[in-house]
Amino acid sequence: MNVLPDHTARFLAATAPDHTPVQAEMADLAEEWDFPIIGAEAGAVLRLLARLTDAERVFEFGSGFGYSATWFLRGGAESVVCTEFDEEEAERGVTFATEYGYDDAVTFEIGDAMGTIERYDGPFDIALIDHQKSRYVDAFEAVRPKLRSGGVVIADNIASGPIDFDALVRHVTDGDPLPSVDDDAQTHGIGSYVDHVTDDPAVETAILPVGSGIAVSTVRG
Repeated sequence: MNVLPDHTARFLAATAPDHTPVQAEMADLAEEWDFPIIGAEAGAVLRLLARLTDAERVFEFGSGFGYSATWFLRGGAESVVCTEFDEEEAERGVTFATEYGYDDAVTFEIGDAMGTIERYDGPFDIALIDHQKSRYVDAFEAVRPKLRSGGVVIADNIASGPIDFDALVRHVTDGDPLPSVDDDAQTHGIGSYVDHVTDDPAVETAILPVGSGIAVSTVRG
């Protein structure tokens, strides 16, 4: 589902940065595997945020084979912790990093990202949340104490993907209740996350309609 008018979506796609060779290969693999990646339009925002925050350390909840990590690296990030439950995807990410020479900048952790973050000390400059939608709020709360002041949390699939966007719009505009966890855990999780970060006085949040929609939250000093 594309939530943007077609001409706007085409404009954003046409003005997005070109893929690097590894990103182009990753995009081809994503198409072959029918695997969702954040895409160049949203990737450009990841790159920009890494550059603007002068990011050194990034933590990702859900990395697949490391496509989003390459955008943080393009923005100058020095290291990215990638987490992935699927061993085949993580191993493919290690192969990409080794073949293209950035294996010293990424660490792939196989297993539950929520367990992995407990083993890492901060501070991190940026966190990306892109795993199970029902666990977005838990991921935010787990990583926030490990973010530096002015650090950024980015959440993907806010406007499309495995969610009922119409139900989400009715929730935020008209106050309709979210679907229950039993009925639609994905939409419930995304809606709960949007409520959580927009109501939290300790962060400032903007939702950007690029890619599948991303929520960008900055930890206030």
